[in-house]
Amino acid sequence: MGNGLMQDLVKGVFDVKYIPTDEERTMVEKMASIGITQEDISKVVGGGIERHTLAKHFRKELDTAKIKANAAIGLTLYNKALNGDTASLIWYSKAQMGWREKSQIEIEHSGDLSVSINLTPVKALKIKDK
Repeated sequence: MGNGLMQDLVKGVFDVKYIPTDEERTMVEKMASIGITQEDISKVVGGGIERHTLAKHFRKELDTAKIKANAAIGLTLYNKALNGDTASLIWYSKAQMGWREKSQIEIEHSGDLSVSINLTPVKALKIKDK
């Protein structure tokens, strides 16, 4: 007996207002993982339920969906970086290691000293293979 039929039977006998199905739990988790609001999720679950009903019956999915999605995507990106994907390496070094593309020089000075700094771009050295 599927959850939908069971839900209909229980509603008829016990006047239960809402029993979530496994399919609805999966749908709520997927929607919450990509940032769809609880207000919008409640409009499509069970043919439309109240927001407090969504929060009551899907608390675990709502609280953990984004964490699981971020972990899965982060792990995929991490593995791509380990396998040498240049874009993933660059993103990881910036986001996780604090690397930046431009140098920043901070000079603190008080007094009458005048400082002039000329920066010249340096060309990359070509190393010949032996």
